[in-house]
Amino acid sequence: MKNKHEQRLIEMRAVGEGDKMTIEGYAIVFDSPATHKYGTRSFTETIKKGALDKTDMKDVPLRYNHNDNVMIMARTRNNSLRLIKDEKGLLIQADLIDTQSNRDLYRGIQEGLIDKMSFAFTVADGGDSWTFGEKETTRVITSIEKLWDVSVVDTPFYDSTSIYSRSLELLESEERRLESLREIELLKQRIALKGKV
Repeated sequence: MKNKHEQRLIEMRAVGEGDKMTIEGYAIVFDSPATHKYGTRSFTETIKKGALDKTDMKDVPLRYNHNDNVMIMARTRNNSLRLIKDEKGLLIQADLIDTQSNRDLYRGIQEGLIDKMSFAFTVADGGDSWTFGEKETTRVITSIEKLWDVSVVDTPFYDSTSIYSRSLELLESEERRLESLREIELLKQRIALKGKV
């Protein structure tokens, strides 16, 4: 499905010293399968090393809960947000500007009340592959086209229906697409058999 925005959660922590409010965490860990339950089935996704080789990360903002109505907390454009690709994955470091909302947020991070981040992205055309088993579906992502934002979030992945449902919606959509392709292939085979009779 082309240009589908997706979001994934990651852990983050406060690392600033003195008055400096810095947070960091790995947005993406390469070759680290993440499995989530979907009814009686499971969905496992892996982002492969090299998936970021051609990713557009020119102007990425740090947001709160992916909300456009809240002031951006940091941004790659002015280097207050740094995206560092290494052997492990994509490390995010952000220096929060000194505002009351950022101070409150940073305190929540220090106290462990907020310890998750999410990132929104688009997979490149042909940048993923799906395998559908009887009880498990796997997805391997080999190329991410664009990183749209990274976001501090206050609801963990497993408890967040709004974020989790986006993954499930994509899974269901891909299953429907493959089922349609199977039906088309069966129809072609029937037509070919009739032509031989």
